[in-house]
Amino acid sequence: MPFRVGCIGAGYFSQFHYEAWHRISNATVVASVDADLGKAQATGHAAFSDASKMLADHAPDIVDVITPPATHFEVLQAAFDHKPQVIICQKPFCETPDQTAQIIARSKETGIPVVVHENFRFQPWYRKIKSALDHGEIGDVLQLTFRLRPGDGQGADAYLDRQPYFQAMPRFLVHETAVHWIDTFRFLLGQPRRVFADLRRMNPAISGEDAGYILFDFGDGKRGLFDGNRLLDHAASNTRCTMGEALVEGTLGTLSVLGDGSVRLRKFGTTQPVELLAPTSHAGFGGDCVYHLQKHVVDALDGRGSFENTAENYKAVAAAEAAVYRSAEIGAWVDLTA
Repeated sequence: MPFRVGCIGAGYFSQFHYEAWHRISNATVVASVDADLGKAQATGHAAFSDASKMLADHAPDIVDVITPPATHFEVLQAAFDHKPQVIICQKPFCETPDQTAQIIARSKETGIPVVVHENFRFQPWYRKIKSALDHGEIGDVLQLTFRLRPGDGQGADAYLDRQPYFQAMPRFLVHETAVHWIDTFRFLLGQPRRVFADLRRMNPAISGEDAGYILFDFGDGKRGLFDGNRLLDHAASNTRCTMGEALVEGTLGTLSVLGDGSVRLRKFGTTQPVELLAPTSHAGFGGDCVYHLQKHVVDALDGRGSFENTAENYKAVAAAEAAVYRSAEIGAWVDLTA
């Protein structure tokens, strides 16, 4: 029998979740919840405006939380009450460290894993880079750089056609966006030891920061730089495919991610790169990373592998995010090893 999936949320980004679930043969969506019942009905599944009622009526094996960040804590608590096999929750995960700690404690108490839907680490270009690093393709890694340039943050109408709540978030660039790369940098290079951040707001139409630099010190000579600016773009026909460009530089060469999702390796001292991964052919979001994450969860439930990014593991990402904001506030490095 396929795993029964209950989706909570039917807003803009949920389209990628529903579409991916429909392609996973051993999972089936049984119901959809949204505060706007019409949006839930538009998914074509049994529709509810109340999450607790859906959970009680359908008892899904997998609960997929796809609601805005401010709702996550309450929805997660309701999901625990109905004892699914696993809960998936979109990022940003919880609003405060206390909420995160409570969800981790509830997960341990109930034995129900919570997997944070941190899908960027499942993008094919980062999986390819991870494999190349594991095989020593560029020797000792010295620096990892990502330049965020989605070009969607200009003017008074920024984000309104897609995710209008972005404009009102008091913490935006890091809490909503850069957290993807906090997790991805951690996936590629391990846990950072300390961080330094300089953040700023450039578009007066939004409440939070939308540009900034974040430095990561991973120890052993490795540094990372997240250079983010949502007002600027990069050379790509779809600037939201990779949302920017990446470089991973080592003693034997450089790996690069271009805006089309391709990965190239240039050996040290040479000028011509070799293509390790062709440009993505997937027309949807981020190289089909939503599908890859959801398939990973289903495979783990079936006994093929273990969950990545459980709430327990993800608390290190939450701690790094808090440290970034603290660093921007005090203008100094913040230690993550204490």
